[in-house]
Amino acid sequence: MLKEDEEFRYTVAGLIGLDEVLKRFDRYDDLFAKVLRRMEKHSEEIVKLRKEMVAGFRRHDELLAKHSEEITKLREDMVKGFAKHDELLAKHSEEITRLREDMVKGFAKHDELLAKHSEEITRLREDMVKGFAKHDEEIVRLREDMSKGFARHDELLVKHSEEIIRLREDMVAGFRRHDEEISKLREDMVKGFARHDELLARHSEVLAKHSEELVRLREDLMRGFELVEKRVSAVGARWGLMAEEAFREGLRGVLERDFGVRVERWRAFDDEGVVYGRPSDVEVDVAVSDGRVLLVEVSSHVRRSDISLFKRKAAFYERRCGRVPDRLVVVTPYADQDAVELAAALGIEVHTRV
Repeated sequence: MLKEDEEFRYTVAGLIGLDEVLKRFDRYDDLFAKVLRRMEKHSEEIVKLRKEMVAGFRRHDELLAKHSEEITKLREDMVKGFAKHDELLAKHSEEITRLREDMVKGFAKHDELLAKHSEEITRLREDMVKGFAKHDEEIVRLREDMSKGFARHDELLVKHSEEIIRLREDMVAGFRRHDEEISKLREDMVKGFARHDELLARHSEVLAKHSEELVRLREDLMRGFELVEKRVSAVGARWGLMAEEAFREGLRGVLERDFGVRVERWRAFDDEGVVYGRPSDVEVDVAVSDGRVLLVEVSSHVRRSDISLFKRKAAFYERRCGRVPDRLVVVTPYADQDAVELAAALGIEVHTRV
């Protein structure tokens, strides 16, 4: 029965104290079965791990082979790079040699430019001296013309003695301002030459600024001459504006007294704006002698635009009066060259001496 009946066998084992041991063996059997199953799984995992390891070593070998090829190529490229580096060093040596040669040539050109600048400075000084000489001659002529004008005004304009006195005062003030402007111009010129000398001392560092300063110096000199010319012209213009009407009256008196010519001021309203470009009054001096009509324009300074304006006045007079003037005459102490040329082309006489 112990062999055939399991329940009987467990009953007997329980009675003799083996029941617990058998149950533990049964549990151990279950645990051992579980351990075996786990070991089987571990074996499968180990097989997979070996396969993956073999595949990994293969990939590793392939990568090592590629790395060896890359290292070989890197060495070859490095050798080529060193070769190129040696070639570049050789070229750099040649470039440095050429750079030195170019630098020597550059200094030679620099010396030539400095020599040219010295010549330019010499010519600039000569031009400046000539300019001042012309300026002095112009002032002398202006003074001579003013002296002659005052002589004629002293004879013809007795009634305007107070005006002449004020004119002389203004003229003296103008000459004083003119002298002040010349002194300032000389001071500016001295300062400009001082800056120029400093720039020449530092020519190796500021060659470009030196050239610019030469240009500025020329511009300053030209502006100075223009300023002096404007000052002189301003004095002349002021004299002309103040004396123009008086000169016109004196000229009218001389023509009527000595030549029997009747001079009158003709006025008319230009409603179409033909003369001045807008409706305005138009005035012109008309001299009549033996049936001949002369239109006379008196001005202290005649420009090209004044000739064109006088021509439009003559055309306006012709339309209004229905009479073509026999002569068109402009009387002025000073006329621009282009104004004289235009007047000759338009048949207008220009007289600069009375």
